[in-house]
Amino acid sequence: MLCCTLTFAQQTPADKQTEAITITGATIHIGDGTVIENGTVVFENGKIQAVGNSSTSTKGKVIDASGKHMYPGFIGANTNLGLVEVDAVNASNDQAEMGSMIPHIRSLIAYNAESKVIESMRPNGILTAQVSPNGGRISGTSSIMQLDAWNWEDAALKIDDGVHLNWPSSFSRGSWWLGEPRGLKPNENYAKQVDEIVSFVKESKAYLNGKRPTKNLPYEAMEGLFNGKQKLYVNVDDEKGITDAVTFARDNGMNMIVVGGYQAYLVTALLKSNNVPVLIDHTQSLPKTDDEDYDLPYKNPKLLADAGVLVGIHTGNNSNFQTRNLPFYAGQVVGQGMSKEDALKLITSNIAKILGVDDQLGTIAVGKRATLFISEGDALDMRGNQLTQAFIDGRDISLETHQTELWKRYSNKFKGN
Repeated sequence: MLCCTLTFAQQTPADKQTEAITITGATIHIGDGTVIENGTVVFENGKIQAVGNSSTSTKGKVIDASGKHMYPGFIGANTNLGLVEVDAVNASNDQAEMGSMIPHIRSLIAYNAESKVIESMRPNGILTAQVSPNGGRISGTSSIMQLDAWNWEDAALKIDDGVHLNWPSSFSRGSWWLGEPRGLKPNENYAKQVDEIVSFVKESKAYLNGKRPTKNLPYEAMEGLFNGKQKLYVNVDDEKGITDAVTFARDNGMNMIVVGGYQAYLVTALLKSNNVPVLIDHTQSLPKTDDEDYDLPYKNPKLLADAGVLVGIHTGNNSNFQTRNLPFYAGQVVGQGMSKEDALKLITSNIAKILGVDDQLGTIAVGKRATLFISEGDALDMRGNQLTQAFIDGRDISLETHQTELWKRYSNKFKGN
């Protein structure tokens, strides 16, 4: 019998910040569209104390970042980080639970802070993520985590921030293996599937407004949506589905966010009038129908932003490791005419506003968490996204990963030849 043991060195979370740190000389990209050349940032006890130009007073340890760029930590929205290690290995996949209406399922307690995928996010600047469940009609609740922690308790920044709903599609594709045409056709069960959601919400309200003789966990988990403490993240792409979902959320007094939103550009007036933000799918994909512009996925974020809709980019429908490409997806929107600083908002300040953590994250500003990084160049460009240091709550975190360890190992081998 042969045995094979694989060992992977997990990076140790950084210690709590114990002395003030000042970073000088960098080009500071605030995250709200503002840029400070030759700027200075001071942070202490995990919070930013001062942001300004070269005349700003320094304190504690001084880091010279002359010629480099500083950014707020990028935020991954609607990810399955910490829930999936290898997509093709079922034993490492904990993103979905059995059942259909399961809002009481919490992604928080399934989060694996020691995931090798999580540590591969940090060298590209992704320092915070919303970890979301996926499965059933109502999937459960998400939480927002910082990506350098011993366990889920240490990682949690905002617990149970929202409930995730998979809205039915008004169209479906033919089952080619049954001899049906491959094209889109109306979903005959659409009305029935929507009615199931409406009925569940009505039942939840009736239960919560009643005496609650027995505890019903799914109904109890809906309370935050009705009292405004939680947001409703609705995964929906098609025009009719988005329209129906917005109407549903408005009628039930829910604070809704569209997730996916492939055809959201067709209903921007509805979204804007109802203050519904959009977490748009990543850019690097093909059009979903034959009659659409070939570059629609790339220009979708700009179409929404130009229409006045609050928009951010997410990678939830992609493989879990693709979240590390988030800055490059934002960079590709620059190629569609958006300014670099506005593109930066798509993965920083806009995401923070959508997730409800803009009082803590999203921009480099006094009073906010010192979650930021220093890059050799433009962090939205693969050539410039070369991090030299990164901080989460003022802690100087490791940028080593399993991949960098292998790179060093084999580069040294070939250097010796």
